Amino acid sequence: MSSTAFNLCNLPPWVIASRQFNEHPQPLSIQGVQEANRFLFQRLDQVDNRDERGQLFSDYLSVKFQLHHQEGQTDSARRALRNSYLRFLKGWMMDSNSVEGAVLKGWVESRMGIMPTFHNGCINGSDSQAHYRYVLDRTRGSKRSNAITAQLDLVYEYCQYELRRWYGELTRLTLFRGTNGGADDQVLEQLGKREQIVRLNNLVSFTDEEERAWEFGSIVWRVQVPLAKIFFFDELLPTSLLKGEGEYLVIGGDYRVVRVMCTV
Repeated sequence: MSSTAFNLCNLPPWVIASRQFNEHPQPLSIQGVQEANRFLFQRLDQVDNRDERGQLFSDYLSVKFQLHHQEGQTDSARRALRNSYLRFLKGWMMDSNSVEGAVLKGWVESRMGIMPTFHNGCINGSDSQAHYRYVLDRTRGSKRSNAITAQLDLVYEYCQYELRRWYGELTRLTLFRGTNGGADDQVLEQLGKREQIVRLNNLVSFTDEEERAWEFGSIVWRVQVPLAKIFFFDELLPTSLLKGEGEYLVIGGDYRVVRVMCTV
């Protein structure tokens, strides 16, 4: 999978994107994020209730990035503050090929070093039309926000913190992806009648409900996803605007997938 020469993780891009990593995961962390926000994570350690931790996290980001402080600001500053991490997450859930989707894919590229393979078309290289659209959307979205990349750093680290508290020593979750077999998912190898190695975009949506996955395509894959590659899931935060869909945003790469047979 195409990757940059550098990232801000504790492992290199080609390892994170590899099939071997997905089958034998290791913890991932973004350089300096937990250290710079250690007060937040120390405070989270003291809270037993999941929703209270989510509210504490939301309040922390609101204060750190002044997301609540819009009075007395210029119109452009108020717009930037309104375009917080929540706006981008909701934008992805409506359309992963949107401006918001490009910003999230850009976050994966800058932090994990894994470049996107699809954004309103196949990204076949830096001179492709799809790549141009991706860069344009990413730039447009980043300009209208307040330190969105730093906000997303904290979303990922908080997600990893919560997953460790929820699942302990477990390293992978069984998730499902509905697809129509389009060009955004590239089949690399056929391992058996229903088993393949597939290259997924650098950020993709999954669900933890097999039945729901059928709503998104005529093909459903069952995948063992490393917890370390879950960027966000809709039960993470206490806001109702992001709950109830069973959606997981997963960092891509080369995955072993098993095609689920339709029982209808």
